[in-house]
Amino acid sequence: MATAVTLSNKQKQHLKSLAHSLKPVVLLGANGLTEGVMAEIELALEHHELIKIKVPDEDRELREQVYATIVAHTGGTRVQVVGKILTLYKPSSAGKIQLPRS
Repeated sequence: MATAVTLSNKQKQHLKSLAHSLKPVVLLGANGLTEGVMAEIELALEHHELIKIKVPDEDRELREQVYATIVAHTGGTRVQVVGKILTLYKPSSAGKIQLPRS
């Protein structure tokens, strides 16, 4: 498991502004967080670096557990959660997103 990148507030704001127009690329279905879904999240992170994941579960505590599991498993950084949508960032080897200096 990789460790998450620590972001300054300025960097988080920059990522939030980039994420604003994004649609969720991964939607958790009735089966919840399966290995297939985790693989899909990993692929999306490698390809896009900044993604949104929709967790439609009604139970807030359960959603938080799912977010924590995703972050721990991917080594991504939780940028924000709005409603049921988690915005996740993980720099790829290609380095597509240039973060402002902290």
